[in-house]
Amino acid sequence: MPIYEYVCLDCKRRFSLFFQTFSAAEEATPVCPRCGSSNVRKLVSRVSVMQSEESRLENLADPSNLAGLDENDPKSLARWMKKMTQEMGEDAGDLGDDFHEALDRLEAGQSPEEIEKEMPELAGGGEDVGAGDIGLD
Repeated sequence: MPIYEYVCLDCKRRFSLFFQTFSAAEEATPVCPRCGSSNVRKLVSRVSVMQSEESRLENLADPSNLAGLDENDPKSLARWMKKMTQEMGEDAGDLGDDFHEALDRLEAGQSPEEIEKEMPELAGGGEDVGAGDIGLD
């Protein structure tokens, strides 16, 4: 029973689809649940590697993880955030589509402030908060 991840090329939303069989997945025309577009691209899914909790925490605490991080560069922030979610292992998948969409936008060079304005749901429904409150700075 495969689960495939896609990105909508129109609204840039990531989403996953579950199929009963591989043949059903091959025959399906995936549609974005946000905008209804069928202009989507299949993504390469994440692979999980088993690691002890102690090992993960040691990796996260390593000061070299901050090397090359430029907090004023959205692309640098995205690289660092992706690296940290990889270090977290399979729990990173629980961060949700909005988190991954914000990462995609950072990678494209969009500032945390712009993302916050366009995606107020990240900050809890449009409250006036800073980028640091949603983990983007």
